[in-house]
Amino acid sequence: MADNKVGEPTYRVAVAVIGGGAAGLSAALTLARARRAVIVIDAGEPRNAPSAGVHGFLSRDGISPAGLVAAGRQEVERYGGVVLPGRAEAVERVDGGFEIRLADGRTVAARRLLLATGVVDELPDIPGLRDRWGRDVLHCPYCHGWEIRDQPVGVLATGEMALHQVQLFRQWTSDLVLFTHTGVDLTDEQAEQLAARGVRVVPGEVVGLEVTVDRLTGVRLADGTVVPRSAVTVASRLRVDDRLLTKLGVPVTRHPSGMAEQVEADPTGRTAIPGVWAAGNLTNPFGQVMAAAAAGTMAAAAVNGELAEEDTADAVRRHRAAAAGEDDSGLPVHHGPADVAAMISQEFWDERYGSVDRVWSGNPNPQLVTVVDKLPAGTACDVGAGEGADAIWLAGRGWSVTAVDVSAVALGRGAEQAATAGDDVAGRLTWQPADIRTWDPGPDRFDLVTAQFMHLPDPDRAMLHRRLAAAVRPGGTLLIVGHHPSDLDVPGVRRPRMRDLLFTAEQVAAVLDPRQWASIRAETAPRSATDPDGNPITIHDAVLHAVRRR
Repeated sequence: MADNKVGEPTYRVAVAVIGGGAAGLSAALTLARARRAVIVIDAGEPRNAPSAGVHGFLSRDGISPAGLVAAGRQEVERYGGVVLPGRAEAVERVDGGFEIRLADGRTVAARRLLLATGVVDELPDIPGLRDRWGRDVLHCPYCHGWEIRDQPVGVLATGEMALHQVQLFRQWTSDLVLFTHTGVDLTDEQAEQLAARGVRVVPGEVVGLEVTVDRLTGVRLADGTVVPRSAVTVASRLRVDDRLLTKLGVPVTRHPSGMAEQVEADPTGRTAIPGVWAAGNLTNPFGQVMAAAAAGTMAAAAVNGELAEEDTADAVRRHRAAAAGEDDSGLPVHHGPADVAAMISQEFWDERYGSVDRVWSGNPNPQLVTVVDKLPAGTACDVGAGEGADAIWLAGRGWSVTAVDVSAVALGRGAEQAATAGDDVAGRLTWQPADIRTWDPGPDRFDLVTAQFMHLPDPDRAMLHRRLAAAVRPGGTLLIVGHHPSDLDVPGVRRPRMRDLLFTAEQVAAVLDPRQWASIRAETAPRSATDPDGNPITIHDAVLHAVRRR
């Protein structure tokens, strides 16, 4: 990746989600589908990692925690979201938003922050207990009760919550023992309840576990007695990692049960700190995976709603400035107010292509030629294909090409041109009309993904570039070329006078995770051209050329 300017963030997004579990990924999926530029910063330490499966999650029951995370990441990335492995070390307010610094020095700038870092289980200091956690030392009957049904189970008391666990786990097994340990002194009424349900009470301090061939076989007491058990349940204390929360001023309070900490937030996840949301076990410490995912979705919708209000206010400001003959910096505009949405619509391009016999030269773009000359033929996707010059040229060199464009008129013209080149060329081409802002290649992966001079406003542009990157197979090539913003200052260059539509190669590179790419080259390439009067001029292309790791 090209070096960022001093002080420039590595990534700039609308929303940064810290935490890549069910809540964080669900929030990111919702935001990506809402066409928000979103990044998930994931330290890769899920609380449920030791468990064999996730249970009670409709349609996903039994999936491994790693499998659920992998599926969630793929879904987020399919819609243009970014999942960034790394640990968030610090966060601060910058320019009305937030800047997050990762342990490796990378930074993320975001308009809003959604925290989904979960909680940490604190267990009694008993040798071997942590090693068995999530396997046969358990905490949640709804997560694990079915898996240990009808087995000899022990409840290790660490407080009054143990009596509640006994009542619940008794539904799954009749062979249940309560180890009072150091956690509970039974009243006469509680002792009667346990006796009535056939629960044996074992007094004395627990000092260890017996394990045979990596399976729990018993619980060892201080007097040397070993009580045979196949599973042990214990109510852990749930602690919030408050390093980032303290920096932001987000308050952490004690849960009414006394067994957990939590972040105070309203039902949407909005905290008392403007711009900061929280979801998942941070706000509901005892919630299961499905509840955490639902909370992530709810928080994402609330974040998007607030951003939409902010976008509207900003649009009004720009509209008033344009009507006054100024841009948002107070400088005169080139062509007055412009409707960007209309300019990138199907109707606009169908009309433009339909009004003349040919819009473009019919020659392949020079940056594409330079890159492809060094590649063996394979599968390619040409996004923003227009009249198909690049796609037809690729097919003529043996590539199987999917050509995508918003204008059916342009693609129809390309198909007609391909037919004149013979069946060998036409047979390698698939013409796919689609709104580029929402186009999704689905599961398809290509040896080459190219977009030549596709200009969209953010966040559509950044999200498109992420989808293009996700469509490159391992070992494949990504090539994105655009008009460089500096050309707006060159006399005689004919460009839409909307600076927000143009981009630099460094901006494209910023949406790529360098860990996934063997090489990332971002540069500004000069090119000779002529102005409308035939005078020679030099223009500049923003060129992003990246090769995915195998």
